Amino acid sequence: MVLRGVGRSFVNARGTHRVLADVDLVVEAGSTVALLGASGSGKSTLLRLVAGLDLPTAGEVAVGGEPVRDVSDRCAVVFQEPRLLPWRDLAGNVALGLPRGTPRAEGRERVAHQLGTVGLADFAGHRPRRVSGGMAQRAALARALVRRPGVLLLDEPFAALDALTRLKMQDLLDDVQRGTGATTLFVTHDVDEALHLADRVLVLGTPEGAEGARVVRDLRVAAPRPRDRGDAELAAHRVELLELLGVPRHA
Repeated sequence: MVLRGVGRSFVNARGTHRVLADVDLVVEAGSTVALLGASGSGKSTLLRLVAGLDLPTAGEVAVGGEPVRDVSDRCAVVFQEPRLLPWRDLAGNVALGLPRGTPRAEGRERVAHQLGTVGLADFAGHRPRRVSGGMAQRAALARALVRRPGVLLLDEPFAALDALTRLKMQDLLDDVQRGTGATTLFVTHDVDEALHLADRVLVLGTPEGAEGARVVRDLRVAAPRPRDRGDAELAAHRVELLELLGVPRHA
């Protein structure tokens, strides 16, 4: 995944608002990258550009060496809300992620496999209203994985979950990513989540005097995965990232 000079501006009644400016980024295949930044810093906008849900007003986004012009089967997206159809059971919702033209028998096999991957094999026939928020989000993850994407994009996928469920979902995502080898880009406001999951943590911000956010820190996390949440190296990175986000360390 490569971004070259990417910018995104929006025009409103007060003029042009530049959200992103001159973003240059190379994401290695099979790696996991977290996007951190204050609200409004362009994290979700950047994710949408990679997904092909929006187009840049400057520069170019390329996935697999090909420019992103539209939504591609190479990518799958998991949003903050599960967005499950209430009249379909979990298996039916996961099946919505299958690429068009997938043979029926193969589709059933892939859906069953991914429901098993996320621990929902025994709940395939349940409607969304009968499962917890964490289970619904697992179904949303399975719906993305059933595409067998080369690139997995997640926009604050665990933000609506309680703290304990969120930690379990982080571990599940880590297991899934390492198992599939998908290149993963995810947006989060949670510094600890970023450090637990990502090989690199990118902080988006707008330097003083500039217009439009860009990458102001590219932090490589060397600790092997799966990670110990009590790792001293992660604690040091946490202090640095919080300070970049405007939360200073107090004496």
